[in-house]
This record gives sequence, structure tokens and C-alpha cells, in this order.
Amino acid sequence: MQAADHSKPDLISRQGVRRHPRSPYSVPIMFHGIATGVVRTTRGVSLDISEGGVGALVEGRLQVGETGALDVPLPEHVLSAVAVVRHSSSASSGFEFVGLTPEERSEIQTIARRG
Repeated sequence: MQAADHSKPDLISRQGVRRHPRSPYSVPIMFHGIATGVVRTTRGVSLDISEGGVGALVEGRLQVGETGALDVPLPEHVLSAVAVVRHSSSASSGFEFVGLTPEERSEIQTIARRG
């Protein structure tokens, strides 16, 4: 039996199953990304959350692979995490968290269990 690879959280496995369950979670978000050398802020609203990332509706279209700071209000504070845009379309965008602390992961797991 092979150990799970957690280096790329929230990606869909070959069997079509997500590594981290998502839960509905709707809050205003802001993404401060760097595209073509320019920092830009994009506003949006989250659709769901998991310890691996966030799905959201955002203004405009983001570039897949773009990295930046994602601000997500949690019940106790605003999480400001490094995130990578993993997909972007006219309908929605997906962000993967990078380098969350164990405390941040635990907070998100608590939110996901409530969902």
C-alpha cells in the first residue's frame, strides 16, 4: 500500500476522489496576485473550502499558476495564506493553499465538519 502524497492538497486523485473533503463556505475573499510582474487585487466570494484550498467566484479571469496572498475570513480572524490558482474559468476559480500551519489546517477542518 502506497502512502498518500500530501504535497499537492485538494487535487483530484486518479480515482476521481478529492484528498480533502470540501464544504460549502461563502464569505468575501481577496486575492493579491502577481501577473506579468504587476500586483493586482481581485475580489470575490468563496463557494467552498477544504484544508487544501478554496473554490470561488472572482472578478475577471485569473491566470492558472498565478501565486499570491488569499485573504479568507474565518470565524476568529482573517486567514491570509499563500495560494496558487489551480483553475480559472468564467464560472469559477480554484485556489490551492501553500504552507498552511497545523493550526490553520485545524481551523479549516473545523469549518469543514460544520458544513
